[in-house]
Amino acid sequence: MLLTGGLKSLLPHVLRRIIRCNRLAISNTSGMAEGYKQANVVILPKSLADDFEKFCHANDGPLPLLHRSQPGDWKCPSLSSDSDIRTDCLQYRKYEHGACTGSLKTLKKYSEQLKDMVTFYLGCSFSFEKAVQKAGIPVRNVEQKCNVSMYKTSVPCYSVSMFHCNLVVTMRPIPDSKLEAAVLATSELKEAHGAPIHIGDPGLLGIQDLSKPDYGDPVHLHPGDIPVFWACGVTGVEAIINCRAPLAFTHSPGCMFITDLKNDNVSSLGGVPQVHCISQDPLHFSIVSAEAAQKIKTLETLIGIDPGERGIVHLQRQGELLGACLALSHAGSVLITTGFPTHFTHEPPEENDGPPGALAIAAMLQALEKQVAIVTDQRAMDLNKKIMEEAVQLGILKKPIPLLSYQRESADSALMFLCENGNPGRPRFDHLIAIERAGMAADGNYYNARKVNIKHLVDPIDELFLAAQTIPGVTTTGVGDGGNELGMGKVKDAVKKHIKNGDVIACDVEADFTVVAGVSNWGGYAIACALSVLRSCEIHDRYLRRAVGFPRAPSKGLWLPALPSVTKEEKLLKTLVQLGVRSGKTASLEMEVDGLPFHNTHSLMIEKLL
Repeated sequence: MLLTGGLKSLLPHVLRRIIRCNRLAISNTSGMAEGYKQANVVILPKSLADDFEKFCHANDGPLPLLHRSQPGDWKCPSLSSDSDIRTDCLQYRKYEHGACTGSLKTLKKYSEQLKDMVTFYLGCSFSFEKAVQKAGIPVRNVEQKCNVSMYKTSVPCYSVSMFHCNLVVTMRPIPDSKLEAAVLATSELKEAHGAPIHIGDPGLLGIQDLSKPDYGDPVHLHPGDIPVFWACGVTGVEAIINCRAPLAFTHSPGCMFITDLKNDNVSSLGGVPQVHCISQDPLHFSIVSAEAAQKIKTLETLIGIDPGERGIVHLQRQGELLGACLALSHAGSVLITTGFPTHFTHEPPEENDGPPGALAIAAMLQALEKQVAIVTDQRAMDLNKKIMEEAVQLGILKKPIPLLSYQRESADSALMFLCENGNPGRPRFDHLIAIERAGMAADGNYYNARKVNIKHLVDPIDELFLAAQTIPGVTTTGVGDGGNELGMGKVKDAVKKHIKNGDVIACDVEADFTVVAGVSNWGGYAIACALSVLRSCEIHDRYLRRAVGFPRAPSKGLWLPALPSVTKEEKLLKTLVQLGVRSGKTASLEMEVDGLPFHNTHSLMIEKLL
């Protein structure tokens, strides 16, 4: 028997001959024939072949199709010179009516049945191991001389006829400092599953215990390693089990067919990927193209001008808009709050900075088919209902958004509001956004910019943001322009130092992401535009859908109409004026926000962002 020494440098045709003679004392082909493509194998009746091919094309992340044979053809000249699929895998599995009925070293005794069967050769992540190592990244399962870990997930594949199953993934521990290098090394190797489909907490894929893989061996994580998951061709095995074919064969997971093809043909997925952390609990990273990230940074720069000369430059943190929008992109349900009753001597006391930005965000989230709700002060419910109705009439919103209020009735009121039955494991919302919302100061009061306490007009919605910090998987964003807005606690030290009256008015409540703008509405417009940028990013789209199903058709007609426009925002501002909602700085009922005229200031900003 031959052991593993030197196998990684042997040519594929030599390895296949050794495997054919059953002379290898190894359990998997990871690390063998470095730089050459390896393939998952599925063999099934010819009557099912067309549907299985469609299933592969519909889920080409886990099932990149390298070759489909003719019925009864066990040669594969397009992949290898002298192969025989009956003998050239280390081990096979036999399935009858969905049940595994045996492990086999050869399929030769089934040659008669194979005459009416079709072989599918599917790309394998073992093929990218050399590229990962060349990038200076350790491959832990090779180091530990074991098979890669494979897990069933809760992610459904796109179904075709009788083929349906959940995605199977491989997990490779990657050092935190090497995450982006690992994504870069694999992203263009589409026939080897391409870029990862998830980076971070396995629970987000429905994987409960990394030490108990469904296939392969457990792989030990070193300190500082992050679990990184790639789509896996064993997904095809799950599909075979579920389709209950009378007879089918697959490779045994980890025992691949080794081809003669070099792993050097690459296909671009629409730019250079970047990796960004969007949550610490649970740990979750997202992927986006460098081009999309740069566009969003440009949006952040545009809204960062300071027309009111308040000193907001000292509050700005680069990358907050990108982080907030990546988190929003992953969210399924979003809660928005706005409302700053700065004009306490008027009725209504609200200012007109905030509601337009909130509605701009809500409109884009609606277009992206996310669940959206707005929470505001009980005393302002009628006003907000009227604003909502007008927004629908003006075409800003497709339909009305649920309008909620929050009151503290007990110690767990915030948890009961945010989660089903107050259970942190079942949150109703994935992300909370506050935009120009009065924020609680360190002394428990709420102050306008002139240091006037307006606590009697403000419901304690801050408690929702404080409670969100204790709920795994719920992230928050605060949008503001002066430091006294909900969520600005993240920059409170800078507010106290650089903003007029900051030592008193600074909001004490933090958000995970703090978007600082010259006018808060601009922050809302920028979030809407940034979500549109992400929606158009192929790299981000693939990561969101876990590389299963088809790319979301770039029919911009679905979401571009949801973007803010000068015409829509002008009509909305006129509506706010008619409802008595005043400019923040001047309290005037004119076409202005924060004392700045709509035309030639706000209208120009909208045009620049678009």
